[in-house]
Amino acid sequence: MNLATEYLGLKLKNPIMPGASPLVDDLGMVRRLEDAGAAAIVMHSLFEEQIELERVARERDVDSHTESFAEALTYLPNEEDFDETSDQYLQLIGKIKETVSVPVIASLNGITPGGWVGHAKLIEQAGADALELNYYDIPSNPHKTGAEVEQRAIDLVELVRKNVNIPIAVKLSPFFSSLPNFVRRLLSAGANGVVLFNRFYQPDINIEDLDTESVLELSSPSELRLRLRWLAILSAKVETSYSATGGVHSAEDVVRAIMAGANSVQMVSALLRNGPEYLGTVLANLSQWLEEHEYESVTQMRGTMNLKHCPDATAFERANYLRILKSWQPSL
Repeated sequence: MNLATEYLGLKLKNPIMPGASPLVDDLGMVRRLEDAGAAAIVMHSLFEEQIELERVARERDVDSHTESFAEALTYLPNEEDFDETSDQYLQLIGKIKETVSVPVIASLNGITPGGWVGHAKLIEQAGADALELNYYDIPSNPHKTGAEVEQRAIDLVELVRKNVNIPIAVKLSPFFSSLPNFVRRLLSAGANGVVLFNRFYQPDINIEDLDTESVLELSSPSELRLRLRWLAILSAKVETSYSATGGVHSAEDVVRAIMAGANSVQMVSALLRNGPEYLGTVLANLSQWLEEHEYESVTQMRGTMNLKHCPDATAFERANYLRILKSWQPSL
């Protein structure tokens, strides 16, 4: 059974990789992931705020007028919010590269063009095989238009592309008015693929303490459906590399994502729940499923249920909305 696939121009032995998570912080865990069959290692993100905080701190140390930085510091998180420095992140890339033989995909998380983007070049020099640009933007300014939000992302990709030669994937949220157009523009700006979708962590409100609470919940398989819809639409309209992340918990989920048009899938929650060896279980089940259904390769299966090839393509579009509503019957 040929499980090989290509993602961002990288030749992968299979389509399953661990997504960005704390799993890669421990080299022993990284070895276990590779032993379980991980096709690549996706690192957690290095944050724009983290790099900018270090820059301001360095300038403060060499400037006798430290008061001039007081206002700038109020816009940044505290140093204790980050477990590592940017130098440690770069060192970790090198250590992971020495530990595994599979591709290593680093990650930058930011939204504003600035000096921090220069770290993309440092990431490449540290040995990363590709870069995942995590565009985690929550617009709150009522005077900023959707077009401006999209343009900021385009500008960011163009700036990163000027700094590196390695492949770039942009990790997106589903909250854009026209994803097919936006993805096409990202590719024109220099991206080599997209990751669908980022999971926004929603704060809760403590009604007794009158404060907000940070809530982290692992994904469930039901979250995959949103990814399937957009994979099916995008892969039929815009040719590029696609990776699905969020809701991939089983071999059947991997099959669904690939049929919808994904080149690869990223697992996080399932591995956090079941351990790194679970990746091997999913991989074995995937191989068995393909054999039982007489597929010779992953490539043969890719896109067979996207908008071009699905027997009922309207299921991915507006026409399905009315059908689903009419099909529901209340239990009285």
